[in-house]
Amino acid sequence: MSTYQSAELRRQLVEADDHRCAYCQTTAANTGQPMVVDHIIPEAQGGQTMFHNLCFACRRCNEFKGPATRIYDPLTGELVPIFHPRQHTWTDHFAWDAAGIRLLGLTAIGRATIIALNINNEVSLMRAGAGLVLAGTRRRYKQ
Repeated sequence: MSTYQSAELRRQLVEADDHRCAYCQTTAANTGQPMVVDHIIPEAQGGQTMFHNLCFACRRCNEFKGPATRIYDPLTGELVPIFHPRQHTWTDHFAWDAAGIRLLGLTAIGRATIIALNINNEVSLMRAGAGLVLAGTRRRYKQ
């Protein structure tokens, strides 16, 4: 991302997202790469570099999301917004399966976001499993 972010803005993001991807909840330690700052509404679509429009994202989620802000829910066919970490509560839209590896969409927004960001792909599932072995447990989202 090329837009300047103040130290205070980065501190707010760290506090809000705890160095985790706001979409899939993975950590930099799991990916082996630092988190990137994502414009939830892309700058090209008028999104500003302000806290309410920024979040941490892993590189995979950020790349799959790209400029998308809406996608069709695979269950209803309804066009819905992608999960917005500053407007939506993560636990309202997502839950982990019993093994704590596969992300489940609880709502149209959750289902569509999982599809748009390709969250339950084979690479992510292997990464999540490795993270569980290393950590001993999956951290539950705090919201």
